[in-house]
Amino acid sequence: MRKKVDFLVVGSGIAGLSFALKVAEHGKVCIVTKDRADETATKYAQGGIAAVMYSPDTYEKHIADTLRAGDELCNPNIVRITITESTERIKELIEWGANFDKTESGKFELGREGGHSESRVLHHKDATGAEIIRALLINARNHPNIEILESHFAIDLLTQHQLGVGVSRGMPEIKCYGAYVLSPDSTEVTTILARKTLLATGGAGNVYHTTTNPPIATGDGVAMAYRAKAIIENMEFVQFHPTSLYNPKEKPSFLITEALRGFGAVLKTVGGKEFMHKYDERGSLASRDIVARAIDTEMKHSGDEYVYLDATHLNRNDLIEKFPTIYAKCLSIGIDISKEMIPVVPAAHYLTGGVKVNEYGLTSIENLYATGETSCTGLHGANRLASNSLLESAVFSHRAAMDAIQTYKNEPHCEEIPDWNAEGLRMNEEMVLITQTTRELQFIMSYYVGIVRSDLRLQRALDRLEIIYRETEELYNKSIISLPICELRNLINVAFLIIKMAQQRKESRGLHFSIDYPDKASIRMNTRR
Repeated sequence: MRKKVDFLVVGSGIAGLSFALKVAEHGKVCIVTKDRADETATKYAQGGIAAVMYSPDTYEKHIADTLRAGDELCNPNIVRITITESTERIKELIEWGANFDKTESGKFELGREGGHSESRVLHHKDATGAEIIRALLINARNHPNIEILESHFAIDLLTQHQLGVGVSRGMPEIKCYGAYVLSPDSTEVTTILARKTLLATGGAGNVYHTTTNPPIATGDGVAMAYRAKAIIENMEFVQFHPTSLYNPKEKPSFLITEALRGFGAVLKTVGGKEFMHKYDERGSLASRDIVARAIDTEMKHSGDEYVYLDATHLNRNDLIEKFPTIYAKCLSIGIDISKEMIPVVPAAHYLTGGVKVNEYGLTSIENLYATGETSCTGLHGANRLASNSLLESAVFSHRAAMDAIQTYKNEPHCEEIPDWNAEGLRMNEEMVLITQTTRELQFIMSYYVGIVRSDLRLQRALDRLEIIYRETEELYNKSIISLPICELRNLINVAFLIIKMAQQRKESRGLHFSIDYPDKASIRMNTRR
């Protein structure tokens, strides 16, 4: 089966939907999403979206905070573009129907999170992402030029090298013409030809055993782009959210937003002692990389499986009003956060690296864009500043849309692309092989490539990953195509990129922390063990 569109969008979070709504004014759009359209990482974003709205905040302050969090690896030009365009993108979300909390005076109620010098985080209670998705989806579903294919999975990109044309990792010599898309219910693979393609598939948290990401976050966009020979960078920088709810039976881990610490909650040991002052002068409001390592250090020193986040000293009514989702969730497992401290642990949360793009979201492959967590714009550097992710998605999807609109009519569909060839594939893979290999991969990454790393741990992870890779590729080449084996294959690709780039970085910086390359922070934290 073949389908032709002007714009193919892979992913239905804020990055994919905001791009789709803009390009749909100019051509036919197909959105491919592997679950329900609202089941995205955006939906689970509790804290909010950072933007400069009122004095005394300024663009320069937000820029400085972002650069500091990124540990001198941010692209200053990209940071300036993102922050100075933040206010306009917020206005646009509001025009689409997103509601952000306001004070009695009618001004936006702005929160403050770790690493921010001012209160600048817009939010909708503690379910900001869900509110944004609600508004965007209403607009997308009602747009006559937008088709949404739910429960469909993009297997691989259609690119020039499939036609025997040369491949280069330099300036674009590769063109993207769309993607092969699987309908898991029927195992039918559709060839979707597109003039312009956007990868907005989110992150890859499920490469780790413990993550706040939904099950769909398997690094699909990064893996597809990597196999198509796009440039990938900064994969060693995986952000672990410092505070996920300690509840071992639950997956994904429930996120306890950083906004709760911004509201006044304090981290404490199981023994009830504050500890963050030992690691950073900002205490519990330090940037995420510092807080996550501090918690990891305290747990290893004490042998405890978690630390506490204490909100019991805060006004009960305000606490419940501002964080109703967290209050209800904790209460469901027997914890009244107004009276009892919350057990928390770090969990894989955000992929700071990804598919390298320019200031218009364009990858090293012509006609292929990437925005949101799938991309690496240069905004985050070595560590993402809290609540800059939704902002980055909005800014670069806008810029990508403006770029795509200008040139899409000059790009013909490539009729020579062959349809998916499934001849000779008769084996239905054994699910036990896939589930067990996935579990093995996740434990390898969690134990050897987690918050604290070493050269020995990374090499051990790579050695074991190579065995898993060979076994999985052999199985894939014999099997009828299916969602589980495709996701496993993508996770393996992503794990390889994380390990190799971690091995190449001979320093401790931001989210990449190695006991073999101590910096000032590591000496102060005394994490060698």
